[in-house]
Amino acid sequence: MQKDQLEKIKNGKGFIAALDQSGGSTPKALANYGVSEDAYSNEEEMFKLVHDMRTRIITSPAFDSHYILGAILFEQTMDSQIEGLYTADYLAQKKGIVPFLKVDKGLAELSNGVQMMKPIPNLVDLLKRANERHIFGTKMRSVIKEANPESIKAVVDQQFELAKQIIAADLVPIIEPEVDINSQDKEKSEAFLKEELVNHLNDLSEEDNVMLKLSLPTIPNTYKELTDHPRVVRVVALSGGYSREEANEKLKENEGVIASFSRALSNDLNVNQSDETFNATLEEAVKSIYEASVNKK
Repeated sequence: MQKDQLEKIKNGKGFIAALDQSGGSTPKALANYGVSEDAYSNEEEMFKLVHDMRTRIITSPAFDSHYILGAILFEQTMDSQIEGLYTADYLAQKKGIVPFLKVDKGLAELSNGVQMMKPIPNLVDLLKRANERHIFGTKMRSVIKEANPESIKAVVDQQFELAKQIIAADLVPIIEPEVDINSQDKEKSEAFLKEELVNHLNDLSEEDNVMLKLSLPTIPNTYKELTDHPRVVRVVALSGGYSREEANEKLKENEGVIASFSRALSNDLNVNQSDETFNATLEEAVKSIYEASVNKK
């Protein structure tokens, strides 16, 4: 682990850019970018197009380490290159931005109000490759749709079980138990989730560190205790389907939490924009998310 990168993520001003749309969400991400499904005929062509999109974002002057602390990559993005460098090396060396890797394989079917992670059969090999590609940390996502305490405990148990393997590989895991923003009992789910997270964090050793990626809570500062926990490097928030404006306003209400937005970051970008328009659009998004991350109400 790079100590300077740890210091940057722990104490730096800015946010984490989520550029990790995977197989299932890639067609939607491309369509939103203005690339329809008839533009590619197989998965290889699809991933090339999404890498082109991510390359355009990462190489933009608006994608600046003054505002952006880190970026979360998809596995194929990690194994692809930008200007002759693997993506993580380009981020770190050319941009001064810390690279993370999405390691989960997607969500299992909904069961008892939650979606656990699918098995990750190649995790050991993937973590080895992540180290070879100079990745700093990882991210893995589950989803909570109902306030079922036993199911929420199972989600957090699974997250921390994998997190310990990731820590053992000298990487920092981002634990992401997303609470669906449309859940009818979202506030209750968040209370159960916080309790389980605190229990697991208290069980970690002093050498173990994690990050948390959480939905913006119904009650502001619900997760303040987590931002202060000694085992938590940083608490970041996902936009979760909120518009950028709404996500930013909610983020400002939560002390110690910074953004890790995906759609809210790239939603207004389009393949047909001129470089000038593309860069200006991205800059507007980046600066607004940065302001919400560092300036609290």
